[in-house]
Amino acid sequence: MMSKVYTANDLESLLGEGKSLEDIPSDARFTPMALDILRRERGATRKSSVQPVGKGRVKIHEPILPDSEYNWEPGKDPKTPGELKRFFYSPEIRQLKERMVSMGKRIWGRGYVDGNGGNITIRVGDNLVLCTPTLISKGFMTVDDICMVDLEGVQVAGTRPGTSEVKTHLGIFKQVPQAKSCVHAHPIYGTAFAVANVVPPSCLIPESEVFLGEIGLAPYETPGTPEVAEVVGKLAQKHQSILMANHGVITWGKDVEEAFWKMENTDAVCHTFVIAQQLGDGPKQYGPDKLKDLIKIRKGLGMPDYRMDEFRECELCDTSDLALSTAPQPPSCSCENPAETAGPAGDEEVEALIQQITDAVMEKLSNP
Repeated sequence: MMSKVYTANDLESLLGEGKSLEDIPSDARFTPMALDILRRERGATRKSSVQPVGKGRVKIHEPILPDSEYNWEPGKDPKTPGELKRFFYSPEIRQLKERMVSMGKRIWGRGYVDGNGGNITIRVGDNLVLCTPTLISKGFMTVDDICMVDLEGVQVAGTRPGTSEVKTHLGIFKQVPQAKSCVHAHPIYGTAFAVANVVPPSCLIPESEVFLGEIGLAPYETPGTPEVAEVVGKLAQKHQSILMANHGVITWGKDVEEAFWKMENTDAVCHTFVIAQQLGDGPKQYGPDKLKDLIKIRKGLGMPDYRMDEFRECELCDTSDLALSTAPQPPSCSCENPAETAGPAGDEEVEALIQQITDAVMEKLSNP
């Protein structure tokens, strides 16, 4: 017999009746929003309900961050048709479906998808993943449209057929245990960079370095094939946002909200870089010493980042994609020996550099 699943409404009713958390059975299960209430109430019982903050000021409870990550008990996936059906239509899974439907509306509303484009997934077990169906506008889905597949892409629940592109998401889930949700979309600026096979450089915007990290670039493979799943899955070990060449963008996070944030971050960085190229002398980078500080903040928030483990400090700020700008960069952004590059450049050297940059740009434009 399956243990009772408590929703947020169940807990609010229980507390409203004057009962305590101790009245809940030890084997009870909880929806994500119910878990938020549990954390809030348990935090309140550990501390006085009214706490001093400073002279003449008090706070009524200890603030906590909400956590929407879905956690399952390893090795306890439902297996039989009856178990799968009960699980798929359970209150906790319905709540996740509602979040996917809401996220679809947000993606569609931002213009990140067109037609039936884009996909959303949430991992709900060792071998189970909720996914959006094929051939549907992400802005007009309902809870009943959501499907469930195993990690090989075989559909195990849902009335609409799943999408073949779910394989790319599964490739990430297989390679990255921390990934609990993926969002794939075609935002205009992010996709433009993917079509150009160009990654926006680092050391430009602090927020993107903290919350997004380095963006990856996957070579083109046919959508929905094992090949694209393999290459994207490997890149996801180092990147939470990946430009899929000539296709679009895919991001991952611990929950669907975080995965969507990464999509917003990615398109915003690409958009900002395009605009910055048109202003003044183009984008300017801060130095790798500043990037190191941001990476430390990112890691402190529990987000993965490999750069300080694999790159020398002088390699942290990639300048290769700043070729469209003739603006000088900070000296710390170069690994060259200062003794070898000392001395002011003459007019001929400047002209040669400008010509070299122009030739590189024209070659890229003529050979996309």
